[in-house]
Amino acid sequence: MAYENGTSPELSTVLSGPPGRDEAADYHFRYIERVPDGDIREVLAAQLDDTLTLLGRISEEASRARYAPDKWSIRQVLAHINDCERLFTFRAFWFARGLDAPLPGFDQDVAAAHVPADTRPWGDLLNEFREIRSATLSLFRPLLAEHWVRSGRVDDYQVSVRALAYITAGHVLHHRAVLAEHYGVGAD
Repeated sequence: MAYENGTSPELSTVLSGPPGRDEAADYHFRYIERVPDGDIREVLAAQLDDTLTLLGRISEEASRARYAPDKWSIRQVLAHINDCERLFTFRAFWFARGLDAPLPGFDQDVAAAHVPADTRPWGDLLNEFREIRSATLSLFRPLLAEHWVRSGRVDDYQVSVRALAYITAGHVLHHRAVLAEHYGVGAD
């Protein structure tokens, strides 16, 4: 992202709206476009409590539910959310710190096949989400404007740190919608 005269933008300008189409792959906008207006750091912080409240209503037994035999259980959905948040924030860390080596892509199905989500207590997965999101907030809160606009290459696309924060929040919103539509979680 280029700014006139090579100056660094103000933080409020960087965080005043969603990333531009040049800051992420087209398919990431299915996540980005779900994120409400506002400082993305505040959105991520609010989402922590909202998501834990929603998922905390699910019983141990209900967390094993699948809406079809070949679909993920609710536990596997949360394990996937946790894995992806780790991945998105690692990428944000990498680029925010000025590292410029390209990063590889991610196959969610390979990763999901190696997570023992269905054998772990539901409370452990919820606590893992809490801890990961807390770490995410610790990464994003102190970033300067110049860090938010840094970008790098992942697989075959360019992505900014700002876009990765939005992708992180939007990915959770996407899966909350899936949980509502297919599993009836929060659909009341």
